[in-house]
Amino acid sequence: MRLRKVKDALIKLEAHSDICILNPKDHKGKWNELFQNDNKVLNLEIGCGKGRFSVNMAKLNPDINFIAFEKFDSVILRALELYLEDPQPNLRLVLADAENLLEYFSEDEISNLYLNFSDPWPKARHAKRRLTSKSFLDQYKVIIKEDGAIYQKTDNRHLFEYSLVSYSQNGMFLDEISLDLHKEDRFNVETEFEEKWKDKGPIYFAKVKFKND
Repeated sequence: MRLRKVKDALIKLEAHSDICILNPKDHKGKWNELFQNDNKVLNLEIGCGKGRFSVNMAKLNPDINFIAFEKFDSVILRALELYLEDPQPNLRLVLADAENLLEYFSEDEISNLYLNFSDPWPKARHAKRRLTSKSFLDQYKVIIKEDGAIYQKTDNRHLFEYSLVSYSQNGMFLDEISLDLHKEDRFNVETEFEEKWKDKGPIYFAKVKFKND
């Protein structure tokens, strides 16, 4: 599906630069200072889309701070609009590409990381772009705390199978798994995509952690 470009999206984001962060390098090692609260946990969603997941997670967990990354300005603008309808002081949006996470976060700065319906990049030559490829996992290992976890949801079986192999090959272990999330009695905050497509086929879920060296 073609991404619809929103006119003047960046200008609109700049008008709310206290909520949508456009200069993430400036906050490396001090993200929690943005929230001006006493929360100790800082969670990150990569590829937040229109923001429903992170907005609702922040609302349900006021004692946790959340950062939602998205690389397309026209998309994160929709997340900002959703945020402004129901502001959550423990959430910040970030316009940035996740390929450069080590430029934005210090070691052990993130508690948990969420990958919801990431682009599957189905062609083999694009495998390194998948958010569960080795190059990304290597970055996650640096920024996620020792006992932190990665939570993945996807409707793409090929991506899920690829991810499980990648986790295993890169020093991680499977803590939880579901091959059909919506048939289980499990706490789950849905994304916009998930709500639309959950009846078309199974939603796969995994919680994984890095093995302690």
